[in-house]
Amino acid sequence: MDLNDRIYRLTAEFPGEERFGLTNQIRRSVVSIVSNIAEGSSRSSVADYARFVEIASGSLFELVAQLTVALRQNFLAQDDYNALYQQCDEIGKMLSGLRNSLLRA
Repeated sequence: MDLNDRIYRLTAEFPGEERFGLTNQIRRSVVSIVSNIAEGSSRSSVADYARFVEIASGSLFELVAQLTVALRQNFLAQDDYNALYQQCDEIGKMLSGLRNSLLRA
């Protein structure tokens, strides 16, 4: 959720013409991460939960790619990108650990 908050704050500063473009894509990706974790946790099987965690991981990778585009278009400062990348890396490790623990259960 902290990543969501940070992304929404930063993308609010993107150019107005990106409102329905990159801004929307980035926000959808970051919301998809927490949404898939939440939805997966409500599933009746561990295998389903693991699958939703995998989908959340895919959304995380999408987010990193989109943030890289934002950096290259100068919509995002290098320091912000670096901090977001580090946060995404940490979340990726957590998701991987969660998925592995679910698959072992």
